[in-house]
Amino acid sequence: MTLEQAASRLEALGNPTRLNIYRILVRAGAEGLPVGAVQEQLAIPGSTLSHHFKRLLETGLVTQERQATTLVCRANYEVMSGLLGFLAHECCSEGSLPAAAAPAPVSRA
Repeated sequence: MTLEQAASRLEALGNPTRLNIYRILVRAGAEGLPVGAVQEQLAIPGSTLSHHFKRLLETGLVTQERQATTLVCRANYEVMSGLLGFLAHECCSEGSLPAAAAPAPVSRA
């Protein structure tokens, strides 16, 4: 992954609505969710959701698959893993891991 790709993906996730969409899809697993189900959870207009999905699709963080009349969205776990790996790749390569770097519990909010 290039620095530019990582920056673009992190920028996309820097928007609270897109981050929320992404977290919903990550929780959904490999099955993904129909766009309508995501919209129900967020209670936002379809045009707004479409705008946010477009950005997530452009960066490769999300995929979409049409199943008859339903558009199913999935988190792209390979890209997610690559982004996390990119961030951690050189962790502490020039020093020791600080005690405060231990993983913190994730909020479910």
